[in-house]
Amino acid sequence: MATITATGTGSGLDINGMVSKLMAVEALPLQHLSVKEAGYQGQITALGSLKGALSSFQTAMSGMSTASQFNAVTATPADATVLTATAFSTASAGSYAVNVTTLAQAQSLEASGKPDTTSAIGAGTSTTLSFQFGTITGTPVNGIYPDGSGFSQDTTQAGGTVTIDSTNNSLQGIRDAINQANIGVSASIVNDGSANPYRLVLTSAKSGATSDMNITVTGDATLQGFLGYDPSLAASQHLTQTAAGQNAAFTVNGVSIQSTSNTVTTSIPGVTMNLLKTGSSTTLNVARDTSAVQKAASDFVSAYNALNTTLSSLTSYDAATKQGGPLLGDAAVLGIQSQLRNAMNTPLTGLSGSLTNLGQIGIAFQKDGSLALDSSKLNSAVASNLSDITGLFASMGKTTDSLVGFMASTAKTQPGTYAVSVSSLATQGKSVGQTAVASLNIDGSNNILNLNIDGTLATVTLVSSVYGSATALAAQIQAAVNSTSSFSSAGIAVSVAADITGKITITSNRYGSASSVLVAGSGAANLGNQVTSVGTDVAGTIGGVSAKGSGQFLTGATGSAAEGLQLQITGGSTGNRGTVSFSRGYAYNLNSLMTSMLSNSGAISSETDGINKSIKDIGTQRTKLNARLVGIQAAYLAKFNAMDNLVASMKSTGDFLTQQLANLPSLTSTK
Repeated sequence: MATITATGTGSGLDINGMVSKLMAVEALPLQHLSVKEAGYQGQITALGSLKGALSSFQTAMSGMSTASQFNAVTATPADATVLTATAFSTASAGSYAVNVTTLAQAQSLEASGKPDTTSAIGAGTSTTLSFQFGTITGTPVNGIYPDGSGFSQDTTQAGGTVTIDSTNNSLQGIRDAINQANIGVSASIVNDGSANPYRLVLTSAKSGATSDMNITVTGDATLQGFLGYDPSLAASQHLTQTAAGQNAAFTVNGVSIQSTSNTVTTSIPGVTMNLLKTGSSTTLNVARDTSAVQKAASDFVSAYNALNTTLSSLTSYDAATKQGGPLLGDAAVLGIQSQLRNAMNTPLTGLSGSLTNLGQIGIAFQKDGSLALDSSKLNSAVASNLSDITGLFASMGKTTDSLVGFMASTAKTQPGTYAVSVSSLATQGKSVGQTAVASLNIDGSNNILNLNIDGTLATVTLVSSVYGSATALAAQIQAAVNSTSSFSSAGIAVSVAADITGKITITSNRYGSASSVLVAGSGAANLGNQVTSVGTDVAGTIGGVSAKGSGQFLTGATGSAAEGLQLQITGGSTGNRGTVSFSRGYAYNLNSLMTSMLSNSGAISSETDGINKSIKDIGTQRTKLNARLVGIQAAYLAKFNAMDNLVASMKSTGDFLTQQLANLPSLTSTK
């Protein structure tokens, strides 16, 4: 309001005070607006607190929405000096007797001694060192394999080449060139203290009997005599083996097993063992981690009770103080409370087990609206029905066919049990040789393959060597292709094999219509007239409705109850393939419910928007009322100033008359 300027000098009245009091009465609606606005602001703050509590609850539910959270497995060795182990959710519970006989080690080769590390070896002619990795047959004598020993290349290791010339033909230069090539060989120089003490030592980067080296040297004759290593000919072994490539050998429950690494991932499904000591036995106990389920149930109760505490404080009424919470009776909050209770009290559908509600594992509502956990009831459920508890919390699918795997679902997938039928299985793209391949010499004129695998192009260079059979060449092709970065970085790999007639087939490891293999380049003619066939997608139905096939994956059709339900068909026959049961657990459903509540179109956002609009309207009303009060104040001032002027005038007249009247007696007396 404007400042009061009336002084009351004419009337002597406190016009400022009078107008101020009158304006205080006129301004009472402003106070009412402020009180109303403060109430709205309190509601906004309360809704913010509620939104934060719902968000925290959603975070907790999100962590329980996947089955892996409940399928923890422990692997405990009786003697941790023999081995350590880690188990994953796919592991089966059991007790395994493990006896370790041999630990895996890598092959090491030693060159003849040199007087120093910097002198040139050979004439400096450009020379190629070609490394291959595989298995050596035969028994070495003093580090040398006798004639008749053999070498079979490992198809999973490509090997590679290193170029030595006048810039690096010293021990140091050769060592550095090999290490920089990063081809699976570690080179070092050791000093044995002899007259020619410096020796080059080559060690395979991988342990195991399949990582032994075969080194072909083309170029400088001196380097050939220094580094050449052909395990099949004693005279061609210019390096001495100081450590043989060796597999780890052990037994699991009496079954003999070998591994190229001391880290073993395949002997017990879902369990990784790290072998540490030979000549010892221990027992490995694999068990479901029941504490993970118990913790999940406890965390579920705690998360809900934290949310319930916030809801209660915001909607409570204190009879003693006669004060209610900022959201007492709020329709949106009442709706949220109702939805939460309904979600947790509604039995689940689609589960294949006997557990369908939280009460069966000891989780129940109390009179005050909180949840409580009956530990004895939970422990009983864990002991008798552990596998089905996961379905109470997480989204999951179970299939009755071991070669049909549940992979994924979407928000549109409806819980239920669906029949699965396969009309055709997925196939892989391949390139098949039409004529046999015999012994072949690969060199710079025919060592290039230009390949298009699954739509990705890359050039592959084969190691120059004489390949005595189609099988040996196939092994080199597979190793070279799978180590090509353009392919491996895209997740592309192939399997290459030769049949008994010598025909070579290159098969993509991918399934489906996007799978293909095209061969070109200078080396293509050596592969026996390759002909390409493109892969096909799996085809079938889920729940009686034609599903979409992509590779080995079959996905429920749009608009069907099984929409978005993805299965992987890894083999088996065509026809009826059993059923898949899909369910959504309470944690998954509550996580989805929180997403809806916290969305921009949810009840909280809608109510917040409405309250903010009301606060804005109050601001508009306040502005209009202030403008009106300015006018009212001006009117009051005008009236009081007019009165003050009138009173001042009347006072002046009165003073004059009083003066005149006072003079009347004296005038009469004078006469």
